[in-house]
Amino acid sequence: MRTVVGLVAVTWMLLSYGLAADADSVVDDRFDQIRTTLVVLGVTFPVAVAAFIAAARPPNRRLFLRRVGKPAGALLALVVTLAVPRLITGLGYVDEDTNWTASAGRVALLFALGAFLLWLAPFGLYGITQSLVHVFRTADLHETVPPLLATLLVWEVALFDVFRGAYDGVPFGVRVTFILGAPLTVTAMAMWELRRLRTRHGITLRAALLR
Repeated sequence: MRTVVGLVAVTWMLLSYGLAADADSVVDDRFDQIRTTLVVLGVTFPVAVAAFIAAARPPNRRLFLRRVGKPAGALLALVVTLAVPRLITGLGYVDEDTNWTASAGRVALLFALGAFLLWLAPFGLYGITQSLVHVFRTADLHETVPPLLATLLVWEVALFDVFRGAYDGVPFGVRVTFILGAPLTVTAMAMWELRRLRTRHGITLRAALLR
């Protein structure tokens, strides 16, 4: 519900204040935001997980080290999936000047690359969605990590938006609302999730760290 409301609000703001000319521009803006989020998450993930493990006392520290493989594997799988199209173009095999009709081999390569990317695209989009929703399977590490990591992530993205001048051209009050809306709502839901873990299941961060 939060995601749907946020998308509707951002779409309204982009179109109302002329920051996006049409639906394609709105989609491009959202994909830019997703890309920023994935980059920030990719950098934050290992640091935050390492800090969490280091803060835990034995024997939980060894337990978390054994569990870190699945979240790390999820991050690596997504990075590889997103990097494949870039590698195809970045290594010089394909560029804007490629003459696909120069030979039968070029035509076959065009169809092979097109079929491969069409096959890859649904997995990549699904993986992006699941990675953001489940915060790279960090619940496999411990149930308290996803809400904590999500909170850290959204505040980092908000800070990044401030420095890059996101939503320039809109009234100050609207800009502040949209920059702070995501981190405040995600933080509230994270605190609610941590409270439910504590009250319904007896799971706390203090117990996880043995402190």
